[in-house]
Amino acid sequence: MSKLLEGYQLVLGSKSPRRRTLLQGLNIPFTVRTAACDEHYPSELFKEDIAVFLAEKKAQTIIPRNEKEIVITADTIVWHNQEVLPKPINYSDAFQMLKRLSNNIHQVITGVHVASLTKQRSFYSITDVHFSELNDDEIRHYIETFRPYDKAGAYGIQEWIGYIGIKHISGSFYNVMGLPLHQIYEVLKNF
Repeated sequence: MSKLLEGYQLVLGSKSPRRRTLLQGLNIPFTVRTAACDEHYPSELFKEDIAVFLAEKKAQTIIPRNEKEIVITADTIVWHNQEVLPKPINYSDAFQMLKRLSNNIHQVITGVHVASLTKQRSFYSITDVHFSELNDDEIRHYIETFRPYDKAGAYGIQEWIGYIGIKHISGSFYNVMGLPLHQIYEVLKNF
C-alpha cells in the first residue's frame, strides 16, 4: 500500500517509539519531525476534547513545509473517574494510578490531527479498557521491571501488565498503544 500517498511525504510529529512502530505497520513511507510542545490544556475541556486539543497544539509546532507534506500529530490520554491520568512522575505516582485502574474500567482516548498546507482533519478514538484486580506485588513487579513513566495511566497494553491484567477491551487495541491505525488509514485514503 505504499502507493497510497504516492507523490506526498508523510511526516509523523511524535517522539514516541511506539507510534513510529505502529505507523510503520501501514507500509507507508514517512519521516519523523518533532518540536517541543507543552501539554497543558484549558481546564474546561472534557475527555476527547482534551486529546484533540493536544494533538492540534502539537500540529502548530510541526507545520507542513510544502504542498506535498502531510503531517500527523497525536496525543493519548487515560480517562478514569472524570479525570485524566497523565504520565506518572515517580514510582509512587505510578503505583497509585495502577491501584486506581485495578478492577476497574477506564477509557483510552487518542486525538489525531492530519494536516497539509491546504487541508486539516482532526478526530479521536475511544477504547474502553477493563482491568482485572491487580495485587500490590504485581503492580510493584510491573513498575520495577518496565518503568512506565513515559506512558499515560502508567501502563502499556503491549507489556506484561497488559498480558496479565487486561481482561477485555472494547474498541481499537492500537488506539491504546497510541495510534488508531484503522481511522488514520481511512483518513489518509480520503485526504
